[in-house]
Amino acid sequence: MISSAAVAMEPIAIEGQRCRQWEHSSELEWLETNAAGGFAMGTVSGANTRRYHALLVAALRPPVDRHVLLSRLEEEVLCDGDIANLGAAQYPGIVTPAGFQLLDQFRLDPFPTWIYRTPCTTLEKRLFLVPGSQTAVIAYHASSRCRLRVRPFVAFRDYHSLQHAGDHFRRHVEHHGSTLTIAPFDAPPSLFLHHNAAGFVPVGNWYYRNEYRKEMERGLDFQEDLYSPGWFDFELEPGQTAFVVATSENSPAPSLQQVRDWEHARRQSSANTPTLDSAAEQFLVHRTGSSPTIIAGYPWFTDWGRDTMISIPGLLLARGRTHLAREILRAFLTHLNQGLIPNRFPDRDEAPEYNTADATLWMFVAAWGLRGDPASQHFLQHTFYPAARQIIDWHRRGTHYNIHVDPADSLLSAGYPGTQLTWMDAKVGDWVVTPRHGKAVEINALWYNALRMTACWAAGCGDNAGAEELDRLAGRTRDSFEREFWNSSRQCLYDRIAPEGKDDRLRPNQIFAVSLPFPLMEQEQQQAIVAAVEAALLTPVGLRTLDPAHPEYQRRYEGNPWQRDGAYHQGTVWPWLLGPFIDARLNAFGPTEDNLRFCRALVAGLMSELDRGCLGSIAEIYDADPPRRPQGAPAQAWSVAELLRISQKLA
Repeated sequence: MISSAAVAMEPIAIEGQRCRQWEHSSELEWLETNAAGGFAMGTVSGANTRRYHALLVAALRPPVDRHVLLSRLEEEVLCDGDIANLGAAQYPGIVTPAGFQLLDQFRLDPFPTWIYRTPCTTLEKRLFLVPGSQTAVIAYHASSRCRLRVRPFVAFRDYHSLQHAGDHFRRHVEHHGSTLTIAPFDAPPSLFLHHNAAGFVPVGNWYYRNEYRKEMERGLDFQEDLYSPGWFDFELEPGQTAFVVATSENSPAPSLQQVRDWEHARRQSSANTPTLDSAAEQFLVHRTGSSPTIIAGYPWFTDWGRDTMISIPGLLLARGRTHLAREILRAFLTHLNQGLIPNRFPDRDEAPEYNTADATLWMFVAAWGLRGDPASQHFLQHTFYPAARQIIDWHRRGTHYNIHVDPADSLLSAGYPGTQLTWMDAKVGDWVVTPRHGKAVEINALWYNALRMTACWAAGCGDNAGAEELDRLAGRTRDSFEREFWNSSRQCLYDRIAPEGKDDRLRPNQIFAVSLPFPLMEQEQQQAIVAAVEAALLTPVGLRTLDPAHPEYQRRYEGNPWQRDGAYHQGTVWPWLLGPFIDARLNAFGPTEDNLRFCRALVAGLMSELDRGCLGSIAEIYDADPPRRPQGAPAQAWSVAELLRISQKLA
């Protein structure tokens, strides 16, 4: 069903007492995006706790090639002889300044807004990005006359790396009129800081060993040197606006009216917030050349084929954005290579990567969601259906990474030892954490659905012979699936069938055999599958990835990269799986009053996570055991997408 209904959320505001608690306000994150790959991200406290936190992370080749330019601003309010420092930063053994202690409120309104109460004034700070532009606007308003100093801190580095002081960094800056230009390297980018200050004081200094606590927790380098070229001096009167506009674009300095117009447009674009729609919009971006795509998660993911296809039903179809869905599908089809769409587009100019067995099959599910849209029929018949036949032909005869249909049973096999082609793809060096080569259960559920869907499209296009052939192949696949994957001793499905045997670990992948548009197994078996998954894997925030009774189960997602990757799919909870679980429960047990009440309670539980972690969004993963801290990427596309989709389905 295609709809544009919004899913309402409560307004998000963090009151003063919570803001002033360092352990709390430094954990709560916010995110602002620009629809072109750039973003700003930080914490309620104002301190950066990740290398990815900054007021301007510019995408030089939208939506990739991201660089941290403006790391943060530190503000000082001066009046009646008092000085109040509003900044916040962590250094070895100390947090200084500690401006969060002056916070009266933080809110998403609809963008990040801080209210500071000082002895002589109340200062409001607002931050937003200009859509489609690598530009951040920071605006200030005071309740009474005061002097405001604003000191910028810059990094100038790829967003995955860290900066350190040295002669390689050219410290000279240029200040002409109302624009400060910072260009520490010959190669772009440069940073332009436009302002309406009374003046700029060019006293430059390095600030050494800024610490990012989240990086320290993740076992990564966590100290960085930041350069500050001086500070802006503002004389603020009540009702006036002071602003700093940070941009990587060499364009004329904006006027105060332009800043106000940008803010008005930004507010208008979020006129219906707070809703899950606003969270969904953060993941929709346009590439250079205007083709749309979906960012898998913030702050470190770009666009991935698998994540994009799984997210389309919730981020786009559930919100009536069918034209964008078609354009994204069309764009991915242009990269079709031997029947596969890319798994990932790298940050740089490297070729796309095709190491996925499921992204292409998830594309069928996304396209299936367009069948009720009259405007999509031409696309489905004349673009997607011919591509679907080509994809199926490549899978039948064999394509990259040993992805092929086994002629003995018509099941789809993929990979070989050492490869990771499913969504459970963690690998550390040569260690494959969750080996899934062979015939994986969800890959074959998706393969069966792709065959059935394409048969329907063939019939709709008048290709009756093609429809009959595909239906016969789907029937053989179904018979083999139900014979080979049923685990009668555990009353559920095997996770995969490999040359070395059948994997009987209880994982959530089997739920797709019941949740997809064309379910497999008899109803009694479907109910047993759902019951097995529910008993061992269901949590209030999603499904665990491994039975807690298994000796390899990991209770926490923590530690260094090796430890975290070792837990990624070995118990760790994934919120996006809640959507397929609810679909499967409704398919297996029917939309009874009790079942609907149960499913709605699950949705309500996950909705409550919107004011935890990254405010207004849903994290990539959670710890497997209580208290189930949000982990991984703080804002993940398919987590938000599936919550949106299933919320609307149950409305």
